[in-house]
Amino acid sequence: MSDNLTPDSNEPADRKPAPGREPSTEPGWERAALERIALAAIAEQRASRRWRIFFRFVLLGILVIVGWGIFDLSGDHVTTGRHTALVNLDGEISSDTNANAEDINSALDDAFDDAGTAGVILHCNSPGGSPVQAGIIYNEIRRLRGKHPSIPLYVVVGDMCASGGYYAAAAADKIYVDKASIVGSIGVLMDGFGFTGLMDKLGVQRRLHTSGENKGFFDPFSPETPKMDAHAQQMLDEIHTQFIDAVRQGRGKRLHETPDIFSGLFWTGQKSVDLGLADGFGDTDYVAREIIKAADIVDYTVKESITDRVARKFGAAVGSAAIHAMILGGKLNLR
Repeated sequence: MSDNLTPDSNEPADRKPAPGREPSTEPGWERAALERIALAAIAEQRASRRWRIFFRFVLLGILVIVGWGIFDLSGDHVTTGRHTALVNLDGEISSDTNANAEDINSALDDAFDDAGTAGVILHCNSPGGSPVQAGIIYNEIRRLRGKHPSIPLYVVVGDMCASGGYYAAAAADKIYVDKASIVGSIGVLMDGFGFTGLMDKLGVQRRLHTSGENKGFFDPFSPETPKMDAHAQQMLDEIHTQFIDAVRQGRGKRLHETPDIFSGLFWTGQKSVDLGLADGFGDTDYVAREIIKAADIVDYTVKESITDRVARKFGAAVGSAAIHAMILGGKLNLR
C-alpha cells in the first residue's frame, strides 16, 4: 500500500485554503455572497430613508406648531368691513387665567379702535374671581364707552355671569341672557383652611415668628382670634360696598332693588330680567344680527400662547392656588 493520499476529486490539489477559514465547497458561493452584500446595502438604504422621512415629519410638525403659535394664537384678526366685535370672558377672573384684565382690556381696546366695528359683544361665562381684576375690566369698559359713544357694548351671558363676572358686566350698555343662565351673586367671600385641630391630634407644633403683632393674620396653622375675624369682615364689607356701588352705577334705574339683591343670592336669567339685572334674552348671533345689525362677527379675544398653555396644564396655576391656600390662608373672591 502507498502512504500517499489521493486528492478529493471535488477539490483541486493545488488550491490553498484561506488562513483561519475553510474554503467554501458550495457551487456559486461567490454569487450568494454578493447577493447578501447587496441585500444588506438595500436594507441599510431603506432604514436610512425611513429615518430621513421621520426627521422631515418632525421638522414639519415643529414648523406647523411655530406657525400656529405665530398666526393663530397671537390674537390677530382680519376685519371684513362693518362687523360685530366679539371678546370672550370665559372662566375664573384672575391674573393667571385666560380671563385676566390685561388680556380682556387689550382685546376690548382693539375692538373699539377698529374702524369697522359697529358694536362690541363681551360674551361672559364666568363664576367670578378676583375683585381687583373684575374692577379693572369694569373701569375699562366705562372708559371705552365714553371714548366711543357711537359704539355700543353689550354683554351676552352664557351659562353663568356671577359675582366678579357680573361686576364686569354691569358696566355694559345692556346685558342679554338665556332664560336658564345663572346671574347675580353680588357678594364677596374669603375662603381658606384651618388645620389647628388636626395638628393637635397629630402632636404637631406650629412655630411661627413674626415682626409685627398682626403679621400672622389668617395663617392656616394658627387659631382664629376675634380681632382677626373683625378685620376680615371689615375688608369684606368694604369690597362688597364697592361692588354694590358699581352695580348701581352701571344699571341705574333699571335695577329693581330688593332686600336680597345684594345678599349674594343668584337667579335664573329669566328672573334676572325681572329684577333689572339683565335687559333681555338673546345669544351672540341674535345680538349681532338683530340689535347691532352687523351679522358678521370678528373675534378679538386674546388667545393663549403655547407656552402659557403648557405651563397651565403642568400645574402652574394649581401650584399658585395651593400657595395662596397654604401660606396666605385666605383669598378674596367675588364668586
